[in-house]
Amino acid sequence: MLAVGQTETVTYVVTKHDTAHGLSAEWKDERYQDAYIDVFATIRMIALMELVCGRMLERIQAAGELSVGVEVNVRHLAPTPVGATVTATATYLGNDGKFHRFRVEAFDPAGKIGEGEHTRAIVTVERLLAGAQKRLMSR
Repeated sequence: MLAVGQTETVTYVVTKHDTAHGLSAEWKDERYQDAYIDVFATIRMIALMELVCGRMLERIQAAGELSVGVEVNVRHLAPTPVGATVTATATYLGNDGKFHRFRVEAFDPAGKIGEGEHTRAIVTVERLLAGAQKRLMSR
């Protein structure tokens, strides 16, 4: 059972692969300069926020279920360098039908780097994979 106000925390050390520059190198396209630097990428901060929310929902999932993100509304407030430890915290805000809402925040040693809300739904693995396969076949 989850209670409104319950929290979960995840910590992570930023690597070069987590930076805007590192991600742009992986997705290199010669048509673009991709002038990014080695600071924690927004997409990786969001992934960490989603991870902490997903871990909180594991305690109420049945066998064969998992949670998926359905909405993200966050602000990235400050840059974080490679080597810094980032802590993401999720606070459970409750559920609205099948949707579970969270307040999310991320911090590095100097303070808050991100904040916002995230919504997840619990689904069956079988249904999720079938839906993905159906999309592939409709091409």
